[in-house]
Amino acid sequence: MKKQSRRAFLTGTSLLAVGVTTSSLASPIANAPLIHHVFFWLKNPSSKEDTERLIEGIQTLKKIETMQEFRIGLPAKTPKRDVIDDTYAVSLFTTFKDVDGHNVYQEHAIHKKFIKNYSNLWAKVQVYDSMDV
Repeated sequence: MKKQSRRAFLTGTSLLAVGVTTSSLASPIANAPLIHHVFFWLKNPSSKEDTERLIEGIQTLKKIETMQEFRIGLPAKTPKRDVIDDTYAVSLFTTFKDVDGHNVYQEHAIHKKFIKNYSNLWAKVQVYDSMDV
């Protein structure tokens, strides 16, 4: 039996651990929910009426049957830090069972009506979609 040095053993073990970790991060977990987080910046950010109208519009999306979780948020009053962006007006956080559920939502008549009726309020929309790994 060939004698292996401690350094060679540790290097080989480390590479194996990195390989396992890297391969587990390569793709989302099967059957993991899709997280869909949307941030809206208003054309008139100081308008309480526009904020209320946008929230009213977002509420209509709740009827889309493929959504599992549904939350509307405003920027939290947390301490200022360089990594925090609190310049948006309203956020929408939803989850879907899978990508197919998300795709149904995107093409749903309620979603399209929301965009048609309320897009005049926002200057920018940013979406972050993610899945567990």
